[in-house]
Amino acid sequence: MNCPTLTTDRLTLRGHGLADFDDSLALWSDPRVVRFIGGKVATAEEVWARLLRYGGHWALMGFGFWTIHDTATGVFIGEAGLADFRRAITPGLGPDPEAGWVLSPKAHGRGYAREAMSAILAWADAKLGASRTTCIIDPANAASLKLAAKLGYERFGRGVYRGDDVVMLERRRLGGGY
Repeated sequence: MNCPTLTTDRLTLRGHGLADFDDSLALWSDPRVVRFIGGKVATAEEVWARLLRYGGHWALMGFGFWTIHDTATGVFIGEAGLADFRRAITPGLGPDPEAGWVLSPKAHGRGYAREAMSAILAWADAKLGASRTTCIIDPANAASLKLAAKLGYERFGRGVYRGDDVVMLERRRLGGGY
């Protein structure tokens, strides 16, 4: 499956392509971006693997991550979507898609993450058979925890992932009787 393009009032979400490498590298090599996501900036090699993983998700799973662009300017804002990362985390997340979002610091505080994730979750509710989606968030990341709550995520546990404590959240599919 190819990644569908989603649009909102201000944003265009589209699949990753080779031309997105430099924007993705700039995003993931910014210490402010990775502060609550492992704390280590990514190398070009790691971002290349991430870009390939994004494409692989769409090809194999029928869902994945989108690039986020300001529709009016075309400026790259970040990345968001759903994945099956098969994380080695206890307790496990289960087979349901895991949501994630990461935005450039210049885009923080403008509601872009909520707008993008609302479009993605509406797409997922309509197109995927999953009864829920999950996400993990660093307990110190107050902004993402607040956004997750606004998107309908509720805590179902705490875990440890790669040595870091995480809050585990789930969101039941809308319109699915949950």
